[in-house]
Amino acid sequence: MQRVDAIVLGAGIAGVSSAFHLLKRGRSVALVDRRAPGEETSHGNAGVIERDGFVPITFPDSFRALLTYALNRSPQAHYHPSFLRGLLPWLWKFREHSTNVAVDRFARAIDQLERHAAAEHWALAHSTPAERFFRDTGWIHLYRSKAGFADIERDLHYARIFGAGYDILEPGDLNALEPHLRPVCHKAVYWKDSRSVSSPGGVTKAYAETFKLMGGDILRGNALSLRREGEDWVVETTTGEVAARDVVVALGPWSMDLLRLYGYALPLAVKRGYHIHYTAQGNASLNRPIVDIDNGFVLTPMERGIRLTTGIEFADRDADPTPVQIRRTKPLARQLFPIASEVEDAPWMGSRPCFPDSLPMVGRAPRHDGMWFNLGHGHTGFTNGPVTGRLLSEMMTGGRTIVDPAPYSPSRFIDI
Repeated sequence: MQRVDAIVLGAGIAGVSSAFHLLKRGRSVALVDRRAPGEETSHGNAGVIERDGFVPITFPDSFRALLTYALNRSPQAHYHPSFLRGLLPWLWKFREHSTNVAVDRFARAIDQLERHAAAEHWALAHSTPAERFFRDTGWIHLYRSKAGFADIERDLHYARIFGAGYDILEPGDLNALEPHLRPVCHKAVYWKDSRSVSSPGGVTKAYAETFKLMGGDILRGNALSLRREGEDWVVETTTGEVAARDVVVALGPWSMDLLRLYGYALPLAVKRGYHIHYTAQGNASLNRPIVDIDNGFVLTPMERGIRLTTGIEFADRDADPTPVQIRRTKPLARQLFPIASEVEDAPWMGSRPCFPDSLPMVGRAPRHDGMWFNLGHGHTGFTNGPVTGRLLSEMMTGGRTIVDPAPYSPSRFIDI
């Protein structure tokens, strides 16, 4: 049986970053996943390292908005009717975390992470193969209507408090930055301090490869084989059993498959999402990610082409793909930018693990010695995976933490 100091279950951006930082702090680490690193949720996002997003997605606060979602015709969100009944307890908690007080709590907690996010990514990427994916172009939130832009003030309020750089763009200003965008917007906000990458999956894989070159082990195995054996945690892999005193659960949308076996009933929901790549017409180019706020999709330049990513789909994690939002947003995307043919035969689908307060869970499992959590990052997983990986490693090794870990504590959803 192989022995290490820590086993990290899950090779997405949070798991890889946790393993990387534990290794840097002198611990021997085995990173275990059923697939290669960066091939699930960390593969399919918009690849943005945000220095904005201080106001989370919240429960609709008007009858008109609620009716739009209820009719299941919005490009921003889609749901499987058969799935909603089981989701109702989570939606009720989500509504409770949509008050002004809860939004303020979220903004201050997410700022703690975001202000370090770009630097923590760069600390992992610098002088490694990941470096080539990074670009310092910021990203743009585009508002097609006056009504949509009217909702931006709360975001800008927190940006001013936390020192996040932005410019408000008129259509002519936007055209100077992105000359191939079509004139469909009322105004836009250019978030100058955000960063982006041309392949989030490639970044995660590059971090994992550097971890391996530094002496870490990357193994294939089933997290559900985890068992307690004396004071050790043991997991089965294709090369044999691995044992450690500490185990990190960083399984993203699969976390509850394991944690339910240990008696944890965390309110972790899954929001599915899709992406597909397009070629551009003629010599058209896009320099940075563009968010169509009114319609809930992102267009971003990636290595495979122009990636269209969708908003939220509430459905069983393992249900067959229903890429309704790709069909709904494709004509809207064409209004915005001259996309041409699809690169893939079918859209990619992934799942975002989300708590009702939209914050990740980072820290010690309250009921099991040696078990730790780094999960539930929701829409900010790629942004904050490296910083929560560092935070968790500091908690596990007794070091001074980069931020106050209290807002992300597992105890906020666990009755100890």
